[in-house]
Amino acid sequence: MNRFALLTLYRSLIRHKLYATFNIGGLAIGIAVFLVLGLYVRFEASYEKWLPHHDQIYLVQSEFKWSNSPFTGAYPVTMGGLLEEMKQDFPGLVGTRFNSGEDGGSGSVIRDGVATPEDIGQVDADFFKVFDLPMVSGDKTQALADPSSIVISRSAARKYFGGADPIGQTITLAFDAPANYRVTGVFEDLPKTTEFHFSILARLPKTGPDNWHNWGSTSLNTYLRFATPEAARAFEQRLPAFTDRHGLRDMGVHASRQIGLPLLPLEKAHFQPAGPESASRKLTVVTLGIVGFLTLLIAIVNYVNLATAQAGLRAREVAIRKVLGANRRTLIGQFLGEAVLIVALAGVIGLMIAELGLPLVNAAGGLSLVIPYTIVLPGLSLLVIFVGIAAGCYPAFLLSRFPAAAVLASARAPGGGRAGTRTREALVVFQFALAIAFIVGTLVLGAQTQHVRMADLGFRREGLLIVSSLPDSGLDAGQRSALIAAFRTIPGALSVTTSDSAVGGGNHNRAEKLTIPGRPDAGPSLRQISVGADFFRTYGPRLLAGRLFDDAHRMDDATGLKWEDPRNIVINRKAVTALGFRSPDEAIGKTLSGNGNVPRTIIGVIDELRFFSPRLPTDPTYYVNYREASPNPIATIRFVGNPRAVTDAARTLWLKTAPQTPFIAETGERQLQKFYDDDDRAARLFGIGAGLAVLIGCVGLWGMASFNTARRIKEIGIRKVLGASSGDIVMLLVGQFLRPVLIANLVAWPLAYGAMRTWLAGFDDRIALSPLYFLVASLLAIFIAVLTVLAQSLRASRAAPAWALRHE
Repeated sequence: MNRFALLTLYRSLIRHKLYATFNIGGLAIGIAVFLVLGLYVRFEASYEKWLPHHDQIYLVQSEFKWSNSPFTGAYPVTMGGLLEEMKQDFPGLVGTRFNSGEDGGSGSVIRDGVATPEDIGQVDADFFKVFDLPMVSGDKTQALADPSSIVISRSAARKYFGGADPIGQTITLAFDAPANYRVTGVFEDLPKTTEFHFSILARLPKTGPDNWHNWGSTSLNTYLRFATPEAARAFEQRLPAFTDRHGLRDMGVHASRQIGLPLLPLEKAHFQPAGPESASRKLTVVTLGIVGFLTLLIAIVNYVNLATAQAGLRAREVAIRKVLGANRRTLIGQFLGEAVLIVALAGVIGLMIAELGLPLVNAAGGLSLVIPYTIVLPGLSLLVIFVGIAAGCYPAFLLSRFPAAAVLASARAPGGGRAGTRTREALVVFQFALAIAFIVGTLVLGAQTQHVRMADLGFRREGLLIVSSLPDSGLDAGQRSALIAAFRTIPGALSVTTSDSAVGGGNHNRAEKLTIPGRPDAGPSLRQISVGADFFRTYGPRLLAGRLFDDAHRMDDATGLKWEDPRNIVINRKAVTALGFRSPDEAIGKTLSGNGNVPRTIIGVIDELRFFSPRLPTDPTYYVNYREASPNPIATIRFVGNPRAVTDAARTLWLKTAPQTPFIAETGERQLQKFYDDDDRAARLFGIGAGLAVLIGCVGLWGMASFNTARRIKEIGIRKVLGASSGDIVMLLVGQFLRPVLIANLVAWPLAYGAMRTWLAGFDDRIALSPLYFLVASLLAIFIAVLTVLAQSLRASRAAPAWALRHE
């Protein structure tokens, strides 16, 4: 473009400031939303890609193929001794095991006699052959050669040693018992785009628990490294035969029909571990990526709409330039250049908006996004060229085809005729269809997230403190009993209980297949939860039939019983249906056969207790009672009063009894909040994108209303001369402007219904997709549209007929 074309563009923008503001502003907002949501998608998609050779690392999964079991599916954990057995059959296999230290579960650091929970990962000596972590100091090839050596992160080195060189220093860690370890290496802090959580790496013990070589058990993560994807696939094809050989003792002939060992590429583990949580995460990322793209598309459509509406205002300019010798190719080049420049200006403003709005988005979404300018600027440049050409093509070709003689001879500027009007209306329909679909999505997301927060979980979620560190291996049975007794003395504590599953999850998953005598089928597999004294008093589930455990019935207490001994159980409502009983009352007194024909007598039926994610279905469950503490106990304290005071009191008692074991506790509400965080973030980000998409759609509607109103000034004057009132004019104009908005509902409703039905399918407990959400969204869109065009309609209706008839 030469300087005369630039001057023409400048004068056009200055002459029509409002059009220019809406054109550039709409594009800027669309680009800003696209950038921010694109950064979010990039952040989620980059998990583990920071790691050198990440594409060569595979996670071994345990895929349970049991029918009618709550644990059917693939899980990212294996039995502890799997890698050892693999290396027996496949010499030269490169792999490592990893015992996660997330939430301080595998160890603690002891300083001045007090244990502090730390993210400690226990690994094999070959860990660095699989995970090539960037090192700050130390030789990674020998860093874990000695069982008493550890490597720590840069932050941990600063935390425990200050500015001193940590290499060769000792630190006391506690797993089963405290021991001193020597620091042999320092690695860089892990980025936020990783599923790993460790600041210290120590060696796994040579011998693990008794069940480390029990097929069907799950203890830790197993990772393998292969040079090529083909090598990984070839190895995976040999695993069924390997499973049949080694699983024969525990799972019988054809063990591979009961358990598989699929390999999952490390870079996919963020989206594809077991369970609906990962599916939800993937769906959320895809959804927000689509929202960003569609918001940009709406902004492009808005630009095209306003540019075509404004094209008539430049028709005489085009005609005069043609008379002076400009050809159509020159005009097209000019207008495409103008479009690219306008988009470039919008891109700069959009980048500024994204930078200014990113702290708000991070706060709303609980994120830590930053704009990587080395990547964003080249990408934005390509986006500017693409959007400029895409958005400028139609206006450029429309303007360049105006015949000079017809334009100069006409008393009014051309507007594209009926085809141009229909095109602009179609663009508004498209914009508002997406905007209404976004409104529906925002309403449904908000309603569902509120529903899971307020849904009946079978217990009162307020006033619970969950002490998840009670099963720590550093505690003995006497210390656990002392702590449970001490917790009962806390001011405000109403009851204290233990169980191997509590609010927020559990530390032990066990299922048992129960058979009803006299029925030919094997029966369903029920989740088993072991509970201690006062469990049902603490959680207060609704008793549907029968009775709860008590001390008067010997078979109610499983303490000291052998596995084959008969015992009483309590089941939940879901188990009643799974076992084939018509009602809870029918189940009472029935004796079932467990594994090995062990008798299990049902004494009570309770309503479901939802300890786990709202995306997970409630499992058919039976409860086994232990008079004092359950095996693998998690403590639950029911209290009244200030949660902080109760937590501090529990911590004080813990430090008196077991100072060398870390105290880890959360309120029940905070434990449940972890399940809601991802969906809350998605709802907030979706709402932000939807709101801005609606705003851009309103800009497009305003542009169409402004253009059509300006072209109908004489018509309005004639109508007023013939007796039409200002109210009649307003109703006429508003009605015509709302027509594309009403048509947009026909497009928006099916889109929104399909999208929201897919999203809600990820929840076991979900709201009904009521027509009310669609009606509210449509009414809201209509209300916004009326406000958008009302001011122009009122202004046009108040114009004096004499002025309107003289208007050109």
